[in-house]
Order: sequence, then C-alpha cells, then structure tokens
Amino acid sequence: MQRRSLLRTAGCALSVSAIARPDVSWRQGDTDGDAYEPLGRVDVDGAAEAVVGDDGDTAYLATTTGFATVDVSDPADPAVLATERRLEVADVPLMEILDVTVDGDRLVVPGPANQGPDSIFHGFFCFDVSDPSEPALIGDPYETGYHIHNCYLDGETLYVVRNELTENTLEVFDVGDGVEQIGSWSLLEHEPGWADIDWLARYLHDVYVHDDVAYLAHWNPGTYLLDVSDPSEPEYMSHVRETDLETQRERDDDEAQFGLPGNDHYAAVDETGDLLAVGREAWATGGDEPDRPGGIDLYDVSDPDDPEHRATIDAPRAIDESYAGGLWTTAHNFELRDGELYSSWYRGGVAIHDVSDPAEPVERARWLEPETAGFWTARVADPGSVFVASSTPVIPNSPTEGALYTVPIEAGEQADPPSLTDPDDLEVPDGVASEPNATDDGDATEASSQASDDPSTADAASSDDPMAGFTATGAAVAGGVVGLEWLRRRRQ
Repeated sequence: MQRRSLLRTAGCALSVSAIARPDVSWRQGDTDGDAYEPLGRVDVDGAAEAVVGDDGDTAYLATTTGFATVDVSDPADPAVLATERRLEVADVPLMEILDVTVDGDRLVVPGPANQGPDSIFHGFFCFDVSDPSEPALIGDPYETGYHIHNCYLDGETLYVVRNELTENTLEVFDVGDGVEQIGSWSLLEHEPGWADIDWLARYLHDVYVHDDVAYLAHWNPGTYLLDVSDPSEPEYMSHVRETDLETQRERDDDEAQFGLPGNDHYAAVDETGDLLAVGREAWATGGDEPDRPGGIDLYDVSDPDDPEHRATIDAPRAIDESYAGGLWTTAHNFELRDGELYSSWYRGGVAIHDVSDPAEPVERARWLEPETAGFWTARVADPGSVFVASSTPVIPNSPTEGALYTVPIEAGEQADPPSLTDPDDLEVPDGVASEPNATDDGDATEASSQASDDPSTADAASSDDPMAGFTATGAAVAGGVVGLEWLRRRRQ
C-alpha cells in the first residue's frame, strides 16, 4: 500500500467537518450543588495499568511484582478479590509488571517492562479468570528472552511489543492452545532510516487492536496503523507523526526521548474505529518549543489509509514540568467510548472530554488530588455511569499512592481543586522550579540525569540482586528507588 504520513500543524485544529457521533446528553450530579468527586477507592499496592473485564464488574491491575483483581460492581465500595504478589518460574521471578491485558476469561501478565538482568524471567503468564477471585495459571509461562513494556490480547491472539538495541518490532502469538509465535512486523524493515536514531527514541511503546487494525505507538517515528486481518502477516496501512527523521537526527538523545515533538506513548480508537487518539508522554526539557507536557491528539481515521488531524487536548500546566520534578501532568493511558474520552494525566488527575465533535473537544469533568493520586489509566466499567482509574506510587520524587478509584461519568466541577501552579497548594521539593513551564535550572534533561546518577539508583543498577532497580510499591525492591520511565530510557 502507498505510504501516507500526516505531519501535524502544532497548536491548531484543522477546519474540517466532525465525524458523525451519537448525541451526547451530559449527566449532572444526583443532587444540585454536589461537587464532582470519586465514588469509591481501594488501596492496591504497586498499582500501575488497569483494565476492565467484559462484564464491567471486575478490574485487573498490574502491581509491579504481580497483579490484583478488584470487584467494582458496587462503585461505592470497590473490593480487592485476589492478589498475586510474586510470579516465578523455577524460583526465577517475573518483575516490574506494569501492564496486564484481558479478553474474555483470559488474562495475560507480561514483564519485565524494561530490560532486566538475565537472572530474572522475561516473558508472560496466561491466567484463567473465569472466577476473578481465584485466577488459575494456564499452561506454562512463556519465555520471550526480551522485556515486554506492553501487550494487547485480542481473542486468542496476543500482540507484544519487542524493543532491543537493534530492532523495535511487533510480535504476534497464538495463545489459544499453548503459545506459538505466528507473525511479526518491523519498523526498521519498513523504514530503515530510523536505525540512525537511538533505539529509545524509536521505541515501540504500546499496541492497541480493534477490528483487524493494530495501532502501534512508536515514540518519535509516530503511530502506525497495520492491517492484521491475517495476524501472521501484518501489513502497513498508514501512520501519523508530529516530527520527521531529519529533525530527529539533529536532536540530542535526552531531548528526543523526553520532549516534544513526538513521544507517541499510547494510541487507541473508539468503538466505531473512526476516531483515533494518540497520547504523547513528554516533559519540559529546556529545549525548543513546544517545551511542555504532552497532550492527546485526535485523528479522523474513518479512512485508515488517510488519517486527518482534528484537534489537540493539551496537558495541564504545572509549577515544574520537568521529568525529575515529580509533578507530572503529561497524558498517560485512556479510553474512547460513545463520543467521550476518559483520560489520565498522572498528578494532573482524570478527565472526561466530550469528543462527539472531534474538532472541538470539550472538557466536562476533571478531578485531581496530586498529593496522593498519580493516575495511570482511565477505563470504562459501566458505560454511562462509572469509569475506573488506577493511581500509581512509582512516580519518582512524588508522594502518590497505589489505589483504584471509581469515578462517575457525569459533568461536574471539583470543589476547590488544588492548583498545580501555586506552590502554596503543593508540597514542592527543595530546588524545583517556581514558575509554570520552568524547569530546575532551566533544564529538565539535566535534572533527570542527576536523578539517574543518584547513588541509590546507581547501586541498584549495579547490584547482583536480580530484583535490584525495579520499583514495587513506591519503595525500593532490594535496591534504591528508580525513576519509572528512566528505567525504560537508561542506556544499555
């Protein structure tokens, strides 16, 4: 197929007609004057990614060293059903589990999310979760030999991201009866020029699959659409990107990995497959504009061979937008459903946007509590009523806690929301910036470098302990605390 790339015009939406959407009638609170706030909360140590089962009653969470299942059928009283805190094969542990994926009665738990020492297990486990209170291992764990940052289960087909120094590929497995690799697709085979760029700047970060199309968030090369109607032979359809190869060749590695433009982190479509959202995880680096946290871009993909940009939803501003500052407000994971976008912004909270007219998204609700909550994802549990959002404790230099929240799907305003730009509203560590869009000493890259040079993290990385350097519940696991995304970006 002919390649078509879309170079986004920064800061403006194209004047095009809206994609046809059902009318959205926004719900108001049950009582006039009620403030917008979560319905319930349950502690989940080490929480990271959360997904929801088909029935909408159970959420499944990655918990860094294992996973948990949570009953959300009563949103006012979510309850943990089961936890698995240590997965291992012949006494070899699976560590740094930041992602899970579920379809039907099957749950896949991959790891580690970043390359670890040879002494830990690299691969994935499959569980039968027909009874979420008693997950049962299916077959033997499958060893890939490489780290798995994210994966996506579509029926009995598992799509896995593979990243190594010399390649960034999508690998496809049949997990219906045992595990068998059946296909793959390589960025560097498709566009060999990206081999000139640091492997972390072309990282295949995530994959999402809907109606025989796979959406690959490939950091600075962009988001790629693949035809996977035959999963054994994925075929390129199109891609969208903010930047180009020549621009990336001129950037230093730290700026390319941490800052805009680029940083395609997560991509997903709505239930029609016509609206694509691409989240860009980025921080201020002290470099060229745009020098700010990454937002979410909306694209019309009703013709998947010719995507068109519709609008950009910007991230909340913060007093310190550097990586090391810990006050992260960049976009993270989200869901599109019924003309609405449910999104997470780490300490910038969770939000609902009406995207029934994708050229003019409208924020309908937002809730944040940056002193305790750093939201990893937002997923619909009961359509039109409740979504769930996981808070993670593994943001470096941050007091956030591991938990799962249930949040109402309705328009509303939080009572006295804390300011992210007023130091009087926040516990700001010594030495961080005091003005929006500023960074420590004007350089987030320097700050993040200093964080990675911290003796505790250096000791963890060099330790002979196979678990050293992997975050668990906000404290170190047999080593020093290591910045979540620095783990992914560190040099090998």
